[in-house]
Amino acid sequence: MTIRFALLGAGRIGQVHAKAITGTAGASLVAVAEPHLPLAEGIRDRHGAEIRSLEEIAAADDIDAVVLCTPTDTHADQIEFFARAGKAIFCEKPVDLSLDRVRACLEVVRATGARLMVGFNRRFDPHFQAVRAAIDAGRIGAVEMVSITSRDPGPPPADYIRASGGIFRDMTIHDFDMARFLLGEDIETVFATASVLIDPAIAALGDHDSASLILTTATGRQCLISNSRRATYGYDQRIEVHGAAGMIAAENQRPVSIELANGDGFTRPPLHDFFMTRYTAAYAAEIAAFIAALRAGEDPKPGGEEGLAALALAEAALRSVAEKRAVRVDEIL
Repeated sequence: MTIRFALLGAGRIGQVHAKAITGTAGASLVAVAEPHLPLAEGIRDRHGAEIRSLEEIAAADDIDAVVLCTPTDTHADQIEFFARAGKAIFCEKPVDLSLDRVRACLEVVRATGARLMVGFNRRFDPHFQAVRAAIDAGRIGAVEMVSITSRDPGPPPADYIRASGGIFRDMTIHDFDMARFLLGEDIETVFATASVLIDPAIAALGDHDSASLILTTATGRQCLISNSRRATYGYDQRIEVHGAAGMIAAENQRPVSIELANGDGFTRPPLHDFFMTRYTAAYAAEIAAFIAALRAGEDPKPGGEEGLAALALAEAALRSVAEKRAVRVDEIL
């Protein structure tokens, strides 16, 4: 059974997903919808997808699922539209920037019986999955502390920051989901501090570029998150999990994993330059997982509830920064 896809949005992340779909066995990219014609034509020319409107995609008998790579403020409306049209839906995070809007959207998903997956691609990174597998196998004992380092090479443009919902809803939201994935428990409290250390223009936009967070579960397990919008040495993505019987870590990845030793010392190649190269395997794996769930008639994971939980943590972080205190998640939900 081949799952036939339509791609909505042919920008940077849309192109990543188009490559993942066409490179996955049992998937085909049938159509693309993109208001900027040159981008749509690029997907058509590279992957053979027809250019269609949203309405044509919703009514099409030759499309089983849609991948939403459109602006965040369109996600909830499009999820509801395609859920009512009987399509399975893969949506890039977040579903919306408003918790109330996400709740309303998920009600439509439940009422229609639609299959919805939210794009937290890092769960599918082979290195991070190996960490989770080691935890499940009991190799480090009961999890006690998790450390997540996530730093971008440089800040995004002002227009992106203005529409993104800010560092916690846009950037840290991946780390919130990863914290839940690794801790294995719901997070009870969030304490966050945030600053503008890189570019005063980011403060003028009402956002931050540097943040540190402590997340705590009901049993006392902790996760430390370090975020920065600037890492001069590349795309910094590391995790470490400390348990009762040991520790496991996933180090930074490089396009070439070699080490050179000479009279100047030991050197290694630079890190990946951003998410499109660092997480190539993860994007392919999450599309494969989406396809597998659809074939099995199961709800794909992570789904809408995971998206809601991560957004609630982002809201708790925002309140924590504003009020300079630890915030209980149940204050938000």
